[in-house]
Amino acid sequence: MYQTPGELRSPARDPDARWLARVMHAAFFLLLGASLVRYLLRHPWEDRSPWIVGLSAALAGLYVLGPVLGSRATPRRLAWLGSVVAVWMVLVVLAPSFAWCAVPLFYTGLRTLPPRAALVLVALLTSFVVAAQLELADGGFDPNLVIAPPAVAAIATAVFVHAERLSARQRALIDDLLRTRRELAATERREGTLAERQRLSMEIHDTLAQGLSSQQMLLQAADRVWDGDPATARRHVRTAESIAERSLAEARRFVHDLAPVDLAEGGGLEEALRTLAERESAGLRVDGAAVPLPDRVQSALLRIAQGALANVREHAGAGTAALTLTYLGDQVVLDIADDGRGFEPADVQRGVRGHGLPAMRARARQLGGTLTVESAPGEGTVLSAAIPLAPPMDPKPPKTPESP
Repeated sequence: MYQTPGELRSPARDPDARWLARVMHAAFFLLLGASLVRYLLRHPWEDRSPWIVGLSAALAGLYVLGPVLGSRATPRRLAWLGSVVAVWMVLVVLAPSFAWCAVPLFYTGLRTLPPRAALVLVALLTSFVVAAQLELADGGFDPNLVIAPPAVAAIATAVFVHAERLSARQRALIDDLLRTRRELAATERREGTLAERQRLSMEIHDTLAQGLSSQQMLLQAADRVWDGDPATARRHVRTAESIAERSLAEARRFVHDLAPVDLAEGGGLEEALRTLAERESAGLRVDGAAVPLPDRVQSALLRIAQGALANVREHAGAGTAALTLTYLGDQVVLDIADDGRGFEPADVQRGVRGHGLPAMRARARQLGGTLTVESAPGEGTVLSAAIPLAPPMDPKPPKTPESP
């Protein structure tokens, strides 16, 4: 569907169009005033002078109404343009010096009318300009007077149309850019949603799911010894109750997006690992000089330890398990080793095994770290998570040699 230049570029919305419109309006009134002054200077007061002055005032008044009617080719706008052109033609017939007022009218017609109608109007205005210039030449034929006005009109029209097309292409590019930005924002929102789902799935797997699994195993054990060993059954139930309490605290943390409960209790990563190791009947050793760790690193290492020990408890059939936290200056390493039945690490790559190890690896990767697994059937498993740390800043400036 064709759009007129006025529809493509609305002066109310385009600063450049508003500036050009102001220039054309000023040029029109300047040319109109100069033409009237020239007529009055060249022609003393005559019978037609009142008509010239009246028509000049009427043309100025009509032109002032143009911006009020907008730039679209509405019936009112077309009627206004026809009235302006008609009054100008009468003025040119009575006083040829008003011919150059046609230049701003070119711009007005090109902005308002469809291309073919605008070209017809430009040709009509140009013919009146040529006739007026020939009349002002006092009957002497000058080829320039015949060629120059059409050439100027053609150049002005071509420049205007070219500028409008460039503006339309620029607006199309801007629209494409805005649409691309909206699509990119939507994609980022979807990616953020997927990342949050993955994070929650890992959190649930490492906490709530493992807690529920432990409760189920404890309750099943209590049920088996309920009649023969009530004391052991009650101990299993109390342990399941404790795990349920911690799982409830984790569920509440999901809502408030707090740190892991063990970390939130204030003891830091080492204390949280120690508590976890005692709960899982595992050992803990800390090597190297401890350094403060970011909350994200502490949370990730604790979750990895929880997931690894849950796998040991549920799948490994191990007699012992041990945690080792090592500070190496530029990184911190957490090793979880067990003497269980082991497995083929390649099964994890093929997706044969469950969600736990991929979730641990994703946690380490999010912090720029790595997670390696060494295992073989019947030979136990060693899981190692290494998280890089920023190099420590030396608080003491380097010493400079003293001058003798």
